[in-house]
Amino acid sequence: MTTPTTIDEEMPGYSGSVALIGTGPMGAPIARNILAAQVPLTLWNRTPEKARAIGGGTVVATPALAAREVVLTVLPDLPQVAALLPGEDGLLKGWKTAGIEHPILVIHGTVSPVVVAELADDCLRNWGVTVVDAPLSGGTIGAKEGRLSIMVGGPPDAVERLTPLFELYSSTAVHFGKTGAGSTVKACNQIVVAATVTALAEAMALATTAGLDLEKVQTVLAGGLADSEVLRQKGRRWIDQDFDGGGSAKNQLKDLNFIAEIATARGLNLPLANSIRNAFQLMIEEGYGDLDHTGIYRTILG
Repeated sequence: MTTPTTIDEEMPGYSGSVALIGTGPMGAPIARNILAAQVPLTLWNRTPEKARAIGGGTVVATPALAAREVVLTVLPDLPQVAALLPGEDGLLKGWKTAGIEHPILVIHGTVSPVVVAELADDCLRNWGVTVVDAPLSGGTIGAKEGRLSIMVGGPPDAVERLTPLFELYSSTAVHFGKTGAGSTVKACNQIVVAATVTALAEAMALATTAGLDLEKVQTVLAGGLADSEVLRQKGRRWIDQDFDGGGSAKNQLKDLNFIAEIATARGLNLPLANSIRNAFQLMIEEGYGDLDHTGIYRTILG
């Protein structure tokens, strides 16, 4: 196992300097779990107040000042990650100023496997930066409870170094291969998530039009093969008709577009994923893109 060089920051569970960029609904609980393990953490967010709301760590003013041996990014897509690198306030300048020669940039967002592999090649070749793609599953509840599932792609030595850190906020972290492999597994995950959300929304819509008690319907579903983590975490949304916040329909469509990209590259026709993709496209056209993806229920009801 490669030993990080910053020994003076060693703490139980992980040694090395760490920063987290992106303290949104997923990044904030991840940061709190890392801090709860007494690991020093540097934080940067485009809106500083969200970083300060973590209630710990060191909040800095620019990505350059967040340049540490390991930088975790919890951002929606690769353009936001790439924008952190250049310029006087960027990570590349920060790593150079700090004398960090072989940093690791972790991408926790759901991104294109093809594009993240290209970014990894560019970063390593041009600047000596190792990019590890490590998309997450488990939602905000899993993040808060420290039981996320992490799908990892990257060089084995970098992944080995990161594993003790990942263990602070996940229950499962599996290495699948080179950078891009983690995002491919996330695509597989998202087919199941999007399909389950849509199937449950259809069931709830059917029950609603039949005048049934949705809470009772869900009790029955939860007692049989129809039970799922989606039902446990999201079921209340249909009962309460509350679709604000959560994982947005826009992000769900983004994931489904990545799935279509991968399938096309491999010569696959994924009829279910394509159908669900069309449904979420319609949901967004109807103006519901910022709602939680369970809000597909409204589109189904018409």
